[in-house]
Formats: sequence, structure tokens, C-alpha cells
Amino acid sequence: MPPDKPERPRDELGRPLPAGSPNRLAVDNLDGLSAAEANALALAHFDAGRYFLAHEAWEAAWLESKGTACEALFKGLAQLGAGYTHAARGNAHGMRVLLERALDAIRVAPGPAWGIDLPALGSLVERDLDRVRDLATGAPLPPSAPWPLPRA
Repeated sequence: MPPDKPERPRDELGRPLPAGSPNRLAVDNLDGLSAAEANALALAHFDAGRYFLAHEAWEAAWLESKGTACEALFKGLAQLGAGYTHAARGNAHGMRVLLERALDAIRVAPGPAWGIDLPALGSLVERDLDRVRDLATGAPLPPSAPWPLPRA
């Protein structure tokens, strides 16, 4: 078996840094977590504004739930984390595209699910999509404070 690939160093917003750079982001070891454990970790990260880490944890839940009824929702939640990661990085286009994909999954999932009030979450995502759609092309994203996902 080949040795594990070394972890790529990342900045505080999850962007890869050149090999040999000091790592500025502690990424959770998600190996072996159940979908429920990964989701709980993602919720904590999202609520604290650590969107890249939330994305990573929901991606682990998505991979763990492949072939189940929860697969599409966890994929959408992973896209939600990625969308807000793009927002934190100032990338309005990336934010819009990923939040639109996430919203599609949130709207069709029966809610509440996995401790999340999905209809309320959908409304909050729509609010942020309206905010980014109203920006002039190329305008910087206004800063926004982290907000907790609505719980069921």
C-alpha cells in the first residue's frame, strides 16, 4: 500500500498554499466518521463561520451516504459550505453558483432533516442569493457575519 499523501497546507479560508508553506488551517480527520458524526461536525463549523471546514465535513457525510435517501441533501449541504467559502474569499460568482445548487437540494429535501430546519435555511440562502445578485458585476462582496443554521 502506498504511503498516505501528505496534507497540503492551507490558509485560514481553505485555499491551498505552496508545498512547504506552514499550514494555517487545522483540517479535521474525517476518516471513519458516520454521516451523523460528520454532519454534527459540519454544523459546529458552519455556525462558527468556518465554511470550508463545514464543506469538508458535509462532503464526508455525502460520501458516507452514497446510495441512500440522504445523499442529495448532504451533497447540497457540502455545496452550501463551499458557497459560503467563496463568499468569505470575496468570490461573488462562486458564491452564487454554489448557493443556487445548494438551494435546489434544500428545497426538494423533506425537512426538517438531520437537525436542520430546511425551509428556514432555504429562506436564509435565498436572502443571501438576492444580496449577491444585486451586486454590480465585479463589485466586492460586503462582509457578512457568521450565522447559525436554523435547527429543527
